[in-house]
Amino acid sequence: MADVNETLAQRGARYGAFANHAAISQDIKEVMQRDHQKWASMTPSMREALEMVAHKIARILNGSPTYGDSWHDIAGYASL
Repeated sequence: MADVNETLAQRGARYGAFANHAAISQDIKEVMQRDHQKWASMTPSMREALEMVAHKIARILNGSPTYGDSWHDIAGYASL
């Protein structure tokens, strides 16, 4: 279990408190999904890619905005 705790501590230092990240991420996803007809017409892959972008944006807003990996991941999900 020490390995998991160490990983959580590292992630928290990089991305901020998980509860804050979760709130930001869920707020973004709620806006994307709220009564938008286009959301329902998207394929599961499209919706998942957008949700992953929301997740990465939340990490940037809650943690380190200069951490390049988050931006790199957004570019990757946008190209799927």
